[in-house]
Amino acid sequence: MAAILLVLVLVGFYLSWRATRLDRLHHRVETARAALDAALLRRAAAVLDLAASGHLTPEASAGLSESANRARRADDHRELAESALSVTLRETLDARADLTTAPELQEVRVAARGVHLARVFHNDAVGDTRRARRSRLVRLLRLAGTAALPEFFEMDDQAPGAAAPGSR
Repeated sequence: MAAILLVLVLVGFYLSWRATRLDRLHHRVETARAALDAALLRRAAAVLDLAASGHLTPEASAGLSESANRARRADDHRELAESALSVTLRETLDARADLTTAPELQEVRVAARGVHLARVFHNDAVGDTRRARRSRLVRLLRLAGTAALPEFFEMDDQAPGAAAPGSR
């Protein structure tokens, strides 16, 4: 009888540990997503500063401003809007090698690197969480509760050559 009780207690502790681990993984995804959102907003703000700096042609400034504002306002298709901003940045800045000393460009460089790192951390957290949720035990006992399955954030985050030397 004591052996059965011991096994039940151990199974209970194990299930509690698995549920707590899943909760921590979901929290990690939420935290990483918030950091990614902040990095994306910082990049858009840096791009807007660069567009307003006067270092670019009026057409290039208008294109960057429009793309950055579209990315900031995007809800449903944010990945596409952020990818479009990356493409616009590359197209605009790769042709302007003379901007390498502009402080606004340095801020864009830092912000673009931050977006890349935040996206990598977010996608790693999502991968870990999805892997943990694939377990038969987790699915059978519904240890994940009602938490939605986290989604990867896939976007073009390649920095422009002028903004990140050696990135190609």
